[in-house]
Amino acid sequence: MSETNLGVSENIAGVLAYLFGLVSGILILVIEKENTFARFHAAQSSVLCIATIVLSIFIMIVGWIPIIGWLIALLSIFVYLAIFVLWLFLMFKAFSGEMYRLPVLADYADQLEGMF
Repeated sequence: MSETNLGVSENIAGVLAYLFGLVSGILILVIEKENTFARFHAAQSSVLCIATIVLSIFIMIVGWIPIIGWLIALLSIFVYLAIFVLWLFLMFKAFSGEMYRLPVLADYADQLEGMF
């Protein structure tokens, strides 16, 4: 494991990228210029957080529709639980030194990584 500009090993930087969501993801993308492992996890964390925010807005809007909104609200409990488990899984993968790529979101993460 190599060191990053943050002064920690790349697997710790990967975990930190997920720990505080969009804030830590963008911060690590801006600070870390060379380590591709830390940059990838930071970008993927940011994209996952943005996707979660968009999903949350959709759930809030649909939640106002009678009956359908109530069902969506009940299902959203399981969706948010799944997102939390995914978040923990990605932190574990980063700590293990693996560049686990989420389908679809990892492609957006690659684009985001290229922007910084």
